[in-house]
Amino acid sequence: MTTQLCTIVGAGPGVSLAVARRFGREGFRIALVARREEALADYQAELDAAGFESFGFAADAGDARSLRGAFERIANQLGSTAVLVYNVAANAPGTPSTLDGERLVEAFRSNVVGALVASQQVIPQMQTTGSGTMLFTGGGLALSPWPQAAALAVGKAGLRNLVYSLAAELEPAGIHVATVTIAGMVQPGTEFDPERIADVYWQLHSEPRGKWQREIIFR
Repeated sequence: MTTQLCTIVGAGPGVSLAVARRFGREGFRIALVARREEALADYQAELDAAGFESFGFAADAGDARSLRGAFERIANQLGSTAVLVYNVAANAPGTPSTLDGERLVEAFRSNVVGALVASQQVIPQMQTTGSGTMLFTGGGLALSPWPQAAALAVGKAGLRNLVYSLAAELEPAGIHVATVTIAGMVQPGTEFDPERIADVYWQLHSEPRGKWQREIIFR
């Protein structure tokens, strides 16, 4: 069993907790990052009750300074992150013809800039060890945009592009970077059950070098 650390940014009751449980079953400690301390306490209590070792760190994924601070606390308290999971989705109301530009930029900070900032916090240590996994939650909107969710579609498309760029840069250093593009509505008891999706994150992390995939489209 491992005692490595899996850090999940964008902790929530769906995919994030399912991923936390999946990696927890493999012996990983879990660091959860979310905005609200009250929610983090609930998630920790749920994971702890199931026998998993978890820790909560409050931060806003759309605020680079806040996110950097959380990773500094994680490193100081728990050590280096072996697996980073970025599971954030921010939307702003409006179709492309009505969407406010500043709201689009605000959502983009959470959807894409936060992913970049989180990556940059773990890359140096991963480069030093020549190993590590970074997994990002994408969305079907990156492939087939929906006008009513234009801001989120732009964000998921930008995230997908970023993941491919990171992968091309970091794979030679032994760092596996990939996206799980969820092309459907996440809901327990369906084909898009969070537990089924979480298995894909573990599958990507477990892939041997030389057979790394950069994307799995979950449909």
